[in-house]
Amino acid sequence: MNVHIDCFPCFLKQTLIAARLGTDDLQLQERIIKGVLDEIGATDMGRPPAYSTTFLHRKIRSILGKDPFKENKSEYNRKALDLYPALKEMVRDAKDPLWTASRLAIAGNIIDFGIYSSVDIEGAVQRALETPLAVDDYAELRGSLDDCDEVLYLLDNAGEIVFDRILIEQLRALGIKVRAVAKGMPVLNDATLYDAEEIGLTGVCEVIDNGSDCIGTILDMTPERFRKEFENARIIISKGQGNFETLYTTGGPASNSGKIFFLLQSKCEVVSRELGHEKGAMLLMAG
Repeated sequence: MNVHIDCFPCFLKQTLIAARLGTDDLQLQERIIKGVLDEIGATDMGRPPAYSTTFLHRKIRSILGKDPFKENKSEYNRKALDLYPALKEMVRDAKDPLWTASRLAIAGNIIDFGIYSSVDIEGAVQRALETPLAVDDYAELRGSLDDCDEVLYLLDNAGEIVFDRILIEQLRALGIKVRAVAKGMPVLNDATLYDAEEIGLTGVCEVIDNGSDCIGTILDMTPERFRKEFENARIIISKGQGNFETLYTTGGPASNSGKIFFLLQSKCEVVSRELGHEKGAMLLMAG
């Protein structure tokens, strides 16, 4: 999907959230807001919104001299870990543990400080378990996993990766090898190798990084080693809206001969309109 004019207010909202998280200095906040205007003006309308926000957040980090989301990422890693025992029990007690783990992974996608300034994690869990998915390709996912012994799992946000850990543990229980992919460098509240270590994911499966600080997965801005991983994967589980924005149009034979399954909540009006669903819709969609 490409940038829409409705994305521009969101670019500024993201900047304001990052500025307020990064500093209490009002003058520095003002400098950040004004400093990104050139980046916003240079937006390529023919690329996904995540492409533009990648440059936006590079500029924000440059002005601040640090990652504004670092403390919040650790905070939400801890909050999600507090829920881990109860979430695991839900999966253990479920009639179909993989179904429940998949729903929880979608619930975890609500943890996104690029869009929300506060998050109701417990409410998101209940909604994900009780509300029908707008797109439900679970049967296709389950069938594909029956014929595959390895999955490439594209992580999204810190905090959310605790929910991903639960799904990955269930995949491992089915005898499937999982290679999880974190960001190569900090960007927004996206999960890095540090976050994967912090929540214990590195003890569950192999975790690699994609060598990039891009929001989502912009293949032409990742190193060759990762592009080979992507191209050779038979099944890819792609978490979150940023990965959807950047991979939905490029998934398939042109970039990967396998199957991509997108697990996400549609968090903005533009993506929701593109999909033909209401804002807040939950999807498990085969790409």
